[in-house]
Amino acid sequence: MNENCNPNRLINERSPYLLQHAYNPVDWFPWGEEAFAKAKAEDKPIFLSIGYSTCHWCHVMAHESFEDEEVAAVLNRDYVSIKVDKEERPDIDAVYMAVCQGFTGSGGWPLTIIMTPEQKPFFAGTYFPRQKRYNVPGIIDLLDAVSKEWTDNRESLLKTGDKIVNVLRDRSRKQGKNADARAGKEAGSDMKKDLLKAAWNTLCQGFDNWYGGFGSSPKFPMPHNLMFLLRYHKFEKEGHALEMVEKTLQQMYRGGIFDHIGYGFSRYSTDDKWLAPHFEKMLYDNALLVMVYLEAYQITENELYKSVAMKTLSYVIREMTGEEGGFYSAQDADSEGEEGKYYLFSPEEILSLLGEADGSLFNEFFDVTGPGNFEGRNIPNLIKTKDYEPIPDRIRKRLPEVYDYRLKRMELHKDDKRLTSWNSLMIVAFAKAYKALGEEKYLNIAEKAAAFLSDTMTRENGRLHVSFRDGTASGTGTLDDYAFLIWALLELYEAGMDIAYLEQARGLCRLMTEGFWDEEGSGFFLTDKDAESLIYRPKETYDGAIPSGNSIAGYVLLKLAKLTGIEEYRELGLKQLSFLSEHAGAYPAGYCFAMMAIMMEVYPESFLCENGVCS
Repeated sequence: MNENCNPNRLINERSPYLLQHAYNPVDWFPWGEEAFAKAKAEDKPIFLSIGYSTCHWCHVMAHESFEDEEVAAVLNRDYVSIKVDKEERPDIDAVYMAVCQGFTGSGGWPLTIIMTPEQKPFFAGTYFPRQKRYNVPGIIDLLDAVSKEWTDNRESLLKTGDKIVNVLRDRSRKQGKNADARAGKEAGSDMKKDLLKAAWNTLCQGFDNWYGGFGSSPKFPMPHNLMFLLRYHKFEKEGHALEMVEKTLQQMYRGGIFDHIGYGFSRYSTDDKWLAPHFEKMLYDNALLVMVYLEAYQITENELYKSVAMKTLSYVIREMTGEEGGFYSAQDADSEGEEGKYYLFSPEEILSLLGEADGSLFNEFFDVTGPGNFEGRNIPNLIKTKDYEPIPDRIRKRLPEVYDYRLKRMELHKDDKRLTSWNSLMIVAFAKAYKALGEEKYLNIAEKAAAFLSDTMTRENGRLHVSFRDGTASGTGTLDDYAFLIWALLELYEAGMDIAYLEQARGLCRLMTEGFWDEEGSGFFLTDKDAESLIYRPKETYDGAIPSGNSIAGYVLLKLAKLTGIEEYRELGLKQLSFLSEHAGAYPAGYCFAMMAIMMEVYPESFLCENGVCS
C-alpha cells in the first residue's frame, strides 16, 4: 500500500481486501454498473482481479504489479480494472473460477480474468509476475498482447467469450436433470453402499501412512474426509478407517500447521509432514477441525483430541470473536511483507525471553535450532518428540510469555468481516463442543453468535446477508449461507432443545427451497433467484476446502425430516441425494460430506450416531 498516492474508488468500500488496494496507482473500480458502463463507453476490455485479504500470493501480485506505476499505466490506458473480494462475492468468484478451471485445468487466487464489457471472459489465469518467470508471462507483456488482440482480432475474442458462456450455461442447465428423472424410480439405488465403499477405497489408496493425510504436498487437512472415515469406521466396523483418522489428527497436531504458541490451525501444509504451513488461519478450517477432533475424542476417549479441540476453541474466543459475538474471517499469512514472519523464532530470542534453563528446554522440545527449519528460522513443532509426550510443565507455564512476546513483536493483519456461512460453521463447532464436553460456556458462545446472525445478518423478510463489517451488513445470501446456518440452528436445537432454533431452521429451509432449488432439474443453485444476474447461474457440488452448500443442504434436509417427521423434507432430501450421487459417481472421495448425507439414509442406526458420537 502506497499512501502517498491519491486513493482510488476502493477507498469507499468496506472489504479489507479492497481497502488494501485503495492506494494503488491502478484506477480500480468495485464490481458494479459504473465500471461496465465505462468499459462500454470507452470500448475497453475489463481486467477483473479476484482475491481475499489474507492471501499470500494476492499480496505478492499486489506489491509486484498493482503498486507499480508502469503496470498501472497500462491498465489505466487499455482496460477498466475491477477488484472483487471473493469472500464478499462468492457468486462472482464461483462463476469466474469455473472459467479459469475450464481454460487452464486449475484455479487459485489471485484470480485473473480479462473479459468483455458484457462480462464474457476470453482469458483466465491466476498469479502473474511483474516480469516473465518460469514460462509464466509477465503482467505487462500479457496486457499488451491481449490489448493488441482486442484491437486486431476482436471477433475471435468475442467468439471465445460467447463459447465459454454457452458451455457454462449448458452445463448448469443439465446439472440435476438425470438425477431428477431417476429420483422417483430409483432413489434407493443412488444410496447403495458401493458408492460409500468407492469413497473409502479411494481415500485408502491416497492415504499417507507415514504422516497421515492424503496425497503429497501441498497437503490440506480436509476434515470432512476424516468425519466421513469416522462414520465409515462406526457403521462398517472398519478399524483401518479409525487408524487413518488418528494418524492424521496426531501428525497435524505435532506439525507446524498447528500453532503451538497461540493455538489454531493454518490453512494447509506445504510439505508432506505438516511442518511448514501456508500460515494464514481461516475461520472455516478451525471450525471443521474442531468438529473432527471432538468426534475422534468421543470415539476413542483420547485426551489429546479433546485438548486440541479446546485449545483451538480458546484461540477463536481470544483472537477471532467480536464483542457482538460474531466471528472474524481470517488472519494473514504475511507480516512486514514476509510470509510467516509473525510465527517464526530464533533460538536466541527464546533464550533471551525465558532464560538459559527454560529457554534451552523450550528450544529442544519445540525443535528451535540454529540452522532453523524454515528459511533460516524456526516453526515450533513436535514432530521429533516420541510417543506424543506432553509439554513439560515448566514450558507449559511459560507459553503465555512467548505468546505475549510474539503478539507485541509485530503486527498480524486480521480480516475482521463476519461471514454468515463461516460463522455458522463455527456455531456448529461450539454447539458440538458443548454436547461432547458439557461446558456451558461453549453453548453460550454459540447462542450469542446465532443471535448476532439473527439480529444483524437477517433482512426484515427473513432472507440473509453475506457479510458484515463496520456496522453494515451487505450482500445477497448464497446457498452456503442458508444451508450452513440451518445446520447451525439444528445443532443448537439438539444442544439445548430450544424449539425456537428448530422453527428458525424450518423457516430458512423454506426460503432456501423457494430461492435456490432448481425446479427444472434437481439440486440447489448457488445464487438466489432474485440475486444479481451473472453470465450464468452456478450450481456447486464438490466438497473442497469447505463442504459444498449442496452437500450440506442434503444433510440438513434429512436431519430435519428425522427431527420433525415431516415427509416433505425427506422427499426433497432424497431428490437431493440423487442429485449428489449423480455428481459423486465418478469420484465419490471428492464428495465426502455428501457421503455423510447418504449415510443418514443408508444406515438405519445413523440418526442415533448423529445425535451422539458422530453428530
